[in-house]
Formats: sequence, C-alpha cells, structure tokens
Amino acid sequence: MAVSVVPLTTELWPAFEDLFGKQGACYGCWCTHFRLPPAVRRDNNRQRNKDHMRARVEAGPPPGLLLFDAGRANGWMQIGPRGDVPEWNNRGRASAPLEDAPAEDEGVWAISCFFVRAGARGRGHTHALVGGGIAFARAAGARVLEACPMTQSKDSRSIGLFVGSRRVFEKAGFVVVAERKVGRPLMRLVL
Repeated sequence: MAVSVVPLTTELWPAFEDLFGKQGACYGCWCTHFRLPPAVRRDNNRQRNKDHMRARVEAGPPPGLLLFDAGRANGWMQIGPRGDVPEWNNRGRASAPLEDAPAEDEGVWAISCFFVRAGARGRGHTHALVGGGIAFARAAGARVLEACPMTQSKDSRSIGLFVGSRRVFEKAGFVVVAERKVGRPLMRLVL
C-alpha cells in the first residue's frame, strides 16, 4: 500500500490522536510548542494541550499534514501561515522572520514541527511529508515556505529533531537564508 499525505481535518482526529498516543508526543506537547506562549505551556498539562490542538483542528483550516502508511497514521508535519504559529516568529528565535517575509504576510508559510511514530522512522516519511507540504502550500496560495531545522544531531532520536533535519530540506530544494544560531539555519523555498 502506498504512502499518502493528507491535511489533518476533524474527521482524521482519531488517527492523529492514535499517532500521538496517550502521552501526546514530545512529552505531552500535542504540537503546541510554537502555538502557545511559554507561560501558558508551563501551566498547561497534556490534556489542555490536546484540547487546544483539537479546537484548532476543528476551527480549520488544517494546521498540518498526516502521513498514512498501510492505512495507519505514521507521521505528522505542522505547516501553515507563519501567523498561525506565533512563537515561531519571536525575534529571539532562530526561526524569526526576515524583513522580506514578515509573519503577517499570509503568503509566507512555515514548517515548524514533525512527529514520526517510533516504529516507522527511517522510512523516508519526513521527506514525503515535506514533499506533500510543498504541494499543500502551493495549492493554498503560499508564495514562500520556510523551515528552521537542525543541521546535525548525534542521535536520530534526538528530541530536537522535531524541527526536522537540514538534509531533508536541502533535498527538497530549500536554501539557507539566515543562520542566527549555529546548527539551526532558517531555510526557504520560493514557491
């Protein structure tokens, strides 16, 4: 059975919930790290994070993509306009927007997070998600797609890889446009 990449809609919430598991992926984050201010994240628990993400999915448009492999959701990528992930845009972050692509511009999109099921890693799912994300962003009218991955990791299970690997983005045609923090380049693909 082929791998497919589809937008996360309310109907697919059960598959997303199964992928993230009882812990909520990445220590109960439920992919809220770039959506919520640090003070709110510190006060939140797994259930509040899950509730926040579910409300975001229900409100639409889709905040990301699910990768299905053999009928099971095995991967997730958060993608959408930069404005949808406010913490991604903080001036102190390596991912902060450049002047020519401000966060308020609905045509500037970001790929901010990944999660791949432990037993499904090493199968190229991140590459498939990025490819699907490029098509998704183009279809939605995005002009620019950005990411701020890690350059290196000593371990493929590194928690820091939730932002993706530079190698994956280079292979998809992204180029480095800034590097404010060593090992965390801001990369861009003009669509």
